[in-house]
This record gives sequence, C-alpha cells and structure tokens, in this order.
Amino acid sequence: MGSTQSRSSLSYRDAGVDIDAGDALVDRIRPLARRTLRDGVLAGIGGFGALFEVPKRYREPVLVSGTDGVGTKLKLAFALDGHDTVGIDLVAMSVNDILVQGAEPLFFLDYFACGKLDVDVAARVVGGIARGCEQAGCALIGGETAEMPDMYPAGEYDLAGFAVGAVEKSAIIDGSRIAPGDVVLGLASSGAHSNGYSLVRRVIERAWGAIDAPQMHDDFHGRRFADAVLAPTRIYVRPVLELIRALPVKGIAHITGGGLLENVPRVLPDGVQAVLHRDAWTMPPLFAWLQAHGRIADAEMHRVFNCGIGMVIVVAAADAGRAESMLRAAAETVYRVGEIVERPDGAAATIVV
Repeated sequence: MGSTQSRSSLSYRDAGVDIDAGDALVDRIRPLARRTLRDGVLAGIGGFGALFEVPKRYREPVLVSGTDGVGTKLKLAFALDGHDTVGIDLVAMSVNDILVQGAEPLFFLDYFACGKLDVDVAARVVGGIARGCEQAGCALIGGETAEMPDMYPAGEYDLAGFAVGAVEKSAIIDGSRIAPGDVVLGLASSGAHSNGYSLVRRVIERAWGAIDAPQMHDDFHGRRFADAVLAPTRIYVRPVLELIRALPVKGIAHITGGGLLENVPRVLPDGVQAVLHRDAWTMPPLFAWLQAHGRIADAEMHRVFNCGIGMVIVVAAADAGRAESMLRAAAETVYRVGEIVERPDGAAATIVV
C-alpha cells in the first residue's frame, strides 16, 4: 500500500521572500525620498503609482525620458562594499542623458532586484539614489524592490531606473544649429563614471589577480585606488541648466558607453565634424593606469571611456568665453577641447587628434 507523507504548510518566507524585510525597507526609504520633494509631486512612495504635475511655468512642455542601469560597476561595489555611491551613478546616467536635450529632470523611479533582501545594504543603495536626486533637483517618487530567490547570487543585486524631465518645445536642444566655427567645451568627469567596467575589471584582474586584491586599498594619487575606481558619476544638471538659460547652447553630448568617438556624433548635423584635441584637457590618473596595465590603444580608450570628459557642450565662438566663466563659477572644471569644422568626404564625424 502507498503511504501518505504529512506536509507542513509553506509560507512566502519559506520560499525565500521576506515581506517583513520589504516593509522595513520601505520605512527606511520614506525619509530619504522626502528630502527630494519638489514642486509637482502629488503622491510619491507607497502608492500603486506616483503622481506628478508638470510645473505650470511651462507653456508647451515636452516630456523627455531616459532609462539606464549601473552595469558591471556593481561587481566592484559587491567586492569592495561600495554600496553607498552606486545609487548616485544610477540617477546620473539617466538625468545626464535627458539634460542633453535641455530638459529639467522632474522625477526619478528606481528598480532594485536581489535574491535575498538585505535591508541595510538596500537602504545604503537607495540613500545614494536620494542623494543623486537631490543633486539633480528631481524627486524620488517611486520604485520597486524585487526579492527573487535563486535569480541572483548571494550578496548581489541589480539596479535600473528612469528619469522624466520637461523642456519647452521651443527650447529643445537637438544640435541642428551646430556649424563650422563653433567651439566644443568639455566638462571634467569624476572618473570612469558607469561605463567600460567590464574592461576595467579585466585590467584590474590582469594587474593584480582579482578585483578585491589588497592593492585596491593602496594610495592612488591621494586616495585609495578603490575610491578612484568607484567614484560616482558626476551629475551636471544644475550648472548646465543655468548655462542654457543664460546663452544659446547649440548641442550637448553625454559621454557614456561609446566614449568620445561615438557620443559626440549623436548631436552633430550632417556635414560637420568635431575635432577634439587630446592635449587640451587633463586625463585623470585612473585612465592612464588602465591604459598602461591593459595595453589599450588610444583609439580604443576614446571609444570605450570618457577619458576625463563627462559632458561636451557646443556653443558659438562668440559665446565660448562667457560659457566657460559661468561653468567655472558653478564649480565645474571646463576645457576648450575642440572645434567644429566642415566634414571631409568619408571622414568620421568626430576625431581626436
């Protein structure tokens, strides 16, 4: 005869999902999100949907949206306990993207996914997201925490997010007015930002054997190497919006994946070329270290990394001096990195010489 086996009842916790931990995280997040509140927020954290009213000062508002993640920079955060700043990276990658079209970031939502929720780690990550939103002047009005057993290795998580901004229809920056004779300005980056980290990790492993090698904690030009490689992406929103309000900005490029050679062409009209002069700006020591230890060719460096320039701004030559002064007054490090010329037949849209 067959035997019957008694079975105890199962709970969601038995399956690996801790609802109480999720609730505890929401309680930790609320005050962080509250610090980011701004005009337009009608309902934020906790509802099924977040509500935001476009500020009434806009006459013909056009909504501009962008979404991104942090990529494999997270692998370094896991290895080096760098959870406090990757949230800034997450915000930066989206708000800097929508900024290039002249948009003011209005609100941000995040998605945090893990196998088992560690409330302390998640709160540190969201704390960084809130700091990024404060830097960008946008509200953190919602998000999602997904605890998915067996989907992620222990101690790891993934991040995604998106920003929504607004720009007057008549003030959209699309690069169409860029012409030969214009000046290309470059705003300094804080490091590798959030791009090229699959290559960064490979170079570190080649140099030291592992991404959590003891050398990561050695002094590197006045700070730990780990701090240099995990430096959060610079958020350019406030100074660039001030510049846009003050003078005609013809084009802006966020130097993300694809580096200088693939991002600058995205804002150039047909028939023009951006000529960037490599000796016009100071490349941070991190990039020199990566290039030397990875034996990376110059062209590959310019195609993968920002190489020290996180944002490119194109203005008329007559406006360049004033633009530089304004940006420096806003604590940005700005370089006159190149110029716009007629594009020779068959030539690349952007070259570094």
